[in-house]
Amino acid sequence: MTQIQLSDAQAVILSTACAREDAMVFPVTANLKGGAVGNVCKSLLKRGLIEEVAATDLNTVWRHDEERGPMTLRATQLAHTTLGITDDPQQQSDAQHTPEPTRRRTGTKQEAVIALLRAKDGATIDEIVAATQWAPHTARGFMSGALKKKLGLTITSEKVEGRGRVYRIAQSEPA
Repeated sequence: MTQIQLSDAQAVILSTACAREDAMVFPVTANLKGGAVGNVCKSLLKRGLIEEVAATDLNTVWRHDEERGPMTLRATQLAHTTLGITDDPQQQSDAQHTPEPTRRRTGTKQEAVIALLRAKDGATIDEIVAATQWAPHTARGFMSGALKKKLGLTITSEKVEGRGRVYRIAQSEPA
């Protein structure tokens, strides 16, 4: 039984779309910068979690198709079942048996840093440097650029006696 794994950014975009009555992806409320929204949407399209539909509101256009005109994106039924937003047990079963893409990188430094920051005790810059072999300024820049700006994660920090400044990914409160 394979479940579809979603990144934080994918989960935020999908859950926001699924919460809307029309299931539209745009406008995106996630705090993603640059081309991150496009990359996340391309990934979700490839996995069948969102689909292209004709755009009725020109403020929500994803792309222009020569034949079909302005296009936007909408969450599919698979997205709803992946997030557990369905009453039909057959659809939930189908979503759980959807194979994941075969090319997914694991064991990356980004993955390692996120795991350190999600740990109960958080991580110091020295601990991140030891895990990644980066210079301290690179670790700080990575947290600011890749994690905060591109992925939209909230990084908190506090001074802890005996450890120094400890960084954590803020846990979102259950709704």
